Amino acid sequence: MNLEKQKFIDNFRNNVRNREKNIAIIGLGYVGLPLALTFSESNFSVIGIDIDQKKISKLKNKESYLKHISSNRIKNAINSKKLIPTSDFSFIESCIGVILCVPTPLNKNREPDLRYIEKTLASIKSFLKKGQLLSLESTTYPGTTEEILMSQIKNLGFNIGEDFFLVYSPEREDPGNKKYTTASIPKVIGGITTNCRDMGIELYSKVIKTLVPVSSTRAAETTKLLENIHRAVNIGLVNELKILSDKMGIDLYEVIDAASTKPFGFTAYYPGPGLGGHCIPIDPFYLTWKAREYGMNTKFIELAGEINASMPKYVLEKIFNALNERSKSIKNSKILVLGLSYKKNIDDIRESPSLEIIDLLLKKGAIVKYNDPFIPKMPKVRMYNLQIDSIEINKNILNSFDCVLLLTDHDIFPYEMIRKNSRLIIDTRGRFKSSENIIKA
Repeated sequence: MNLEKQKFIDNFRNNVRNREKNIAIIGLGYVGLPLALTFSESNFSVIGIDIDQKKISKLKNKESYLKHISSNRIKNAINSKKLIPTSDFSFIESCIGVILCVPTPLNKNREPDLRYIEKTLASIKSFLKKGQLLSLESTTYPGTTEEILMSQIKNLGFNIGEDFFLVYSPEREDPGNKKYTTASIPKVIGGITTNCRDMGIELYSKVIKTLVPVSSTRAAETTKLLENIHRAVNIGLVNELKILSDKMGIDLYEVIDAASTKPFGFTAYYPGPGLGGHCIPIDPFYLTWKAREYGMNTKFIELAGEINASMPKYVLEKIFNALNERSKSIKNSKILVLGLSYKKNIDDIRESPSLEIIDLLLKKGAIVKYNDPFIPKMPKVRMYNLQIDSIEINKNILNSFDCVLLLTDHDIFPYEMIRKNSRLIIDTRGRFKSSENIIKA
């Protein structure tokens, strides 16, 4: 390698090791914000960029908008001037590393929607310069980094791997998991070239304890998909078994607990009312979409997706039958939903099956209220603007509803009070033992 090329590598290493230049993190949601704080707590100066002015205002006021991120962490980062929140992309000019943590949803046809990546690239292109590293963390299909990012970077006149470094390093955030933090979760990283990967390792190794290098960005992209497809397929299996077990009069939760005593060859997965979060309901379809380009139908993955997607309607059927047995129509029945978030003990409602189930109930004429201690006000989201009220629960309120529907089993719920004072409970999470007024769904 000639001296000119080596200069960019040496400068990058020195800037990272000495924390001499800023790190830009674009997208300050469930992935970007904890990553920005992790870098700032490792003595990097971080430019946190988001087009959502509400988020920027809260950060400037030293307030958290994520339940599992304390305002104290944000206060420390802002007071130390290690985190600068902004919507101004021009700050990227001062940065040695730029990390994209933007959404990658599916469109209505379950095809990858990369407009957030593309719009972000359009916004930052004029501020990128030689010697920087660009990392994509958003979940996507194999080939995205090469096909979308690399082509545009090359058009800027940069030589990737020589004077500009491009990597893919998928996020592995698990909101609400107190056992693992951003810094302690091993991080996969692949580069367009070996130099790219090495510079990515140089940067991330300063804040992440364990890095897992792979041979390419495509390998890293596929690793992320495999992790979540593994979960989606196994959850699809137990969701199908839940329906069969119900018909056979078997408690599937008892069966899973018994199977879990085997010290090898079995991993417990639990059924639910459907899949939620950004990853598991979406990621499998990124791979099935890409597979069609190679003339292959991924039937196994798609079947699991169909089973998981059908669960909200199964829950609705169980509610309908339970009310019907009590001589009540679902229309005008008062139903109290417990839990909006897609999993317990967090405030994340992305792709939550609770929203679909509530929407189905409202369309059937039910009167729906909800309680979720993590979500005191139901926000408008991409597919739903339900505008229903959160209410407090007590003995009298519980007894006033025709049906109490447990969709998210937050540990904070007073389960014994709920059990004693509810006329009918539909339990989609296996939190209650079966009884005359408790129906598993």
